[in-house]
Amino acid sequence: MATDKSVETSLDAAGTSARATVARPAYNGLVMHQLRWNAVLSQWVVVSTHRQDRPQMPADWCPFCPGSGRVPDHYDVYLYPNDFPAFSKDAPPYEPYVQEKGLFASTGARGACEVVLYSSDHKLTPSKLTLESWGKIVQLWAHRTRELAAVEDVSTVAVFENCGEAIGVTMPHPHGQIYAMPFVPPLVQAELRSSQNYAGGHGGACLFCDLLRGELDQQERIVFANRSMVVFVPYAARFPSEVAIYPRRHVSSLLGLQDQEQADLAEAISVARRKLDNLYGFVMPLMMSVRQKPFRNTGDAPDAPYHLRVEMLPVQRSATKLKYLASLETAYGTFLADTRPEEKAAELRKAEPATLAEAPG
Repeated sequence: MATDKSVETSLDAAGTSARATVARPAYNGLVMHQLRWNAVLSQWVVVSTHRQDRPQMPADWCPFCPGSGRVPDHYDVYLYPNDFPAFSKDAPPYEPYVQEKGLFASTGARGACEVVLYSSDHKLTPSKLTLESWGKIVQLWAHRTRELAAVEDVSTVAVFENCGEAIGVTMPHPHGQIYAMPFVPPLVQAELRSSQNYAGGHGGACLFCDLLRGELDQQERIVFANRSMVVFVPYAARFPSEVAIYPRRHVSSLLGLQDQEQADLAEAISVARRKLDNLYGFVMPLMMSVRQKPFRNTGDAPDAPYHLRVEMLPVQRSATKLKYLASLETAYGTFLADTRPEEKAAELRKAEPATLAEAPG
């Protein structure tokens, strides 16, 4: 496959987020890299054929380890350009869907995909990261979100992590990712509509703030809390041992967090990850996402209140059983919960580091 070395643009990392120089795939007739409109579901599907070439859990080589030639010989937390991006600054510009485009519409997958390397230690699991390391990760999330949010091509900045082979991880080195997308993803659209509907019937109140207030009142699903963050198992959790982290203060994105709140978020993530790994005595396979309000192109809910939060979605329903997203969840969008949220919250409170049964209100 032909390669080119892309010229740095506003979609490239800047400032303190140093990057390695990496040969990138050249987008030509042999590589399809576009968004295709699913007219039945009214959502974009990203077609990115070069991702088929990603390495699958290599045993004797890692591009993220010092000495690979891809990263510095010494680093702590590092931002690395995704070698197989689903969204790229080199893709054609994005154009929103309109009915005049017909049933078989497509557009450019303009954006960015980056890898956040949590540590240079290949074998270090996220739950073993120091509080200082999580603090630097949160700072990098916020720093890069600010840079990407300033780009006109970017609507949504998605910060996330896939952990464990059961999730489909292809590189075992501890890392997360940042995707800058030119549209608002379907689940975020649904959240915005729910929030707007709730605000319309409750004097402009924030749905998420009221949910957090209710969880603090009921207490039974609270797992941990500090000065500015609350960790709990949601009342209608879709995944076993699902965990949510909400800021106590209403803030819509990482950009709104104060320094102390960033530190408190780092602590909350650290505590939650340690508890989840200690629940069954092994690394919990999970998806972690940072949910923040889109920065533009919010469609029919531009003024909907939105609340920054972190979601952890484990797929381990017991020490020996996985939760598979089968036909009802995947084909019909209806989740079957095999565990009771109140019981999982109690188990997580007891898991090390043990926390109080009640959180300060």
